[in-house]
Amino acid sequence: MQTPAVPHQAGHAGRMLAAMTESEVPEASEPREPANPIASSASGEAPSSSPAPGTQPARQPRNPLHGLTLEAIVVALHDHYGWEGLADRVALRCFQSDPSVASSLKFLRKTPWAREKVESLYLFMLREQKRQRGGQS
Repeated sequence: MQTPAVPHQAGHAGRMLAAMTESEVPEASEPREPANPIASSASGEAPSSSPAPGTQPARQPRNPLHGLTLEAIVVALHDHYGWEGLADRVALRCFQSDPSVASSLKFLRKTPWAREKVESLYLFMLREQKRQRGGQS
């Protein structure tokens, strides 16, 4: 029996297919094993990172940023420090030159290092407010 010719099959898979006899070549209708058995679940579906419908994601009671949008953080910082105060504390052009919530959000969503600085300032502001409330009681 002659090995079937496999045109335009490059690489390892093409060589393996070319080396198979006709009886060994899988039919198109035969189910194939998944390429990555770890990535597929027992039901044959890929695992999802989001919770099932009707269930809530895990709570993070010790994470003060959990559930907050970036917009809420920027608005709270602006209300507390103002644009000039923000520019003094975090040297970002989006707070210095013609600042607005919309332009700041656009920049911060595209720039992870800047977002981290703003989130860090927000956490500092929360700690500062907590200290002030604790001293007044």
